[in-house]
Amino acid sequence: MPVTVTVCDETTAGDESHEFSLDLLTETLSVEELLRSRVYQEVKDYNTHRAGVFRGLVQPQEAEAVLGGFKVSNRRQIDWREQFTAACEAFRRGRILLLVDDRQVDDLTESVTVHPRTRVSFVKLVPLVGG
Repeated sequence: MPVTVTVCDETTAGDESHEFSLDLLTETLSVEELLRSRVYQEVKDYNTHRAGVFRGLVQPQEAEAVLGGFKVSNRRQIDWREQFTAACEAFRRGRILLLVDDRQVDDLTESVTVHPRTRVSFVKLVPLVGG
């Protein structure tokens, strides 16, 4: 059964930087499917409107980090598959933490069950300078 969940990007200090609703086709899915759905929706939304900045999980190639997202050169179309591959790699390397209802998931193959009150949080970790 389709379900809509709340997705939130957070900082390591717990501050929220971006929140939106994500429509999913099923209540039980893998972490990889959850990540794919998020990336697909954010890229589709950007490509449809191409206004302002891209507020995505990972920085597109040839884009510049700006306040609130990424400025894409010439407002070109973004390839969701490239973004999904980059997001999976960032997740595997521990650069993105994923919390489903405050429970950390750490394997793309792990199955999660969501409901309309589910909160999915993405925390982007920034490498320390010199570290």
